Amino acid sequence: MKIITVQKLKKHFKVYKRGAGLRATLRSFLSRPEETVKAVDGISFEIEKGELLGFIGPNGAGKTTTLKCLSGLLYPTSGQVKVLGFTPFDRKPEYLKKISLVMGQKNQLWWDLPAIDTFRLNKEIYDIEDSDYERNLAELSQLLEVSHLVSIPVRKLSLGQRMKMELIAALIHRPEVLFLDEPTIGLDVVMQKNMRDFIAQYNRRYQSTILLTSHYMSDVKELCKRVIIIDNGKIIYDGQLDRLGRKYADYKTVTVIFEKPVDGKKFPEMGEVVSFKFPKLVLSVPRKMSKHIAAKILENYPVEDFNIEDPEVEDIVRRVFSEKKV
Repeated sequence: MKIITVQKLKKHFKVYKRGAGLRATLRSFLSRPEETVKAVDGISFEIEKGELLGFIGPNGAGKTTTLKCLSGLLYPTSGQVKVLGFTPFDRKPEYLKKISLVMGQKNQLWWDLPAIDTFRLNKEIYDIEDSDYERNLAELSQLLEVSHLVSIPVRKLSLGQRMKMELIAALIHRPEVLFLDEPTIGLDVVMQKNMRDFIAQYNRRYQSTILLTSHYMSDVKELCKRVIIIDNGKIIYDGQLDRLGRKYADYKTVTVIFEKPVDGKKFPEMGEVVSFKFPKLVLSVPRKMSKHIAAKILENYPVEDFNIEDPEVEDIVRRVFSEKKV
């Protein structure tokens, strides 16, 4: 069942330019050159019910703009968007009660008040029954292990604790669709893992549909089977994460541990020498030649340990973006 359908979505902004200095300022009162920025430029995709999709790309690629169009915060320049059968920018109350948008760099909690006050306010905004509110709050607080913190003023909480409270505030009405924009930004590695575990558990328990953006590839690798890569407002990849390497990485990484010192003069002939410091050699070799090169090394050198791996997702994505800018 298709929960989100996006067809040829475009969102363009007009940006005015002005030079530095008083003369440029005075001139700008008469005329200002303008430029059209294509934040999102004709993208199309669909998301199934219960899917947890990774939406990745560099800064300014169009990720957050897309999420804002899907949540109804922005009116698109053109194209069609349907979420749960609704047109988001109509902002119908029935629609807004079924979605939630969490932005890692924004907050909805009242700084000087306990988080529980924001939860109660959201209960009234979303018209949640008392019994449903109490049950949802208890479940979320238990999942995130913050039951003892909900009555403490937000300003006295750590960044990780505040982010957990933000999630409770966003999920207290049990949305069917959740848009997560950089939910782990600024958190330490332990708290990032805790947040990922919660998101995965929430997705499994409630079969919610989640669209996740993140600059941390660990978030994407651990949570998402399918990813969409966007750059300069256009989708450049939409598919399974484990197939990304086959499409964009025509190489493998060969790691060798030698038993004793060897002459490394011939290693550059086999592939790109990523690093070589005895006893460890790391080679980047063509995917089709990896088995042949492996056999050659094993036949001609004293090898203690040997490993062939696909490149890391971070390296593949980095290569995708660098190739697009060439």
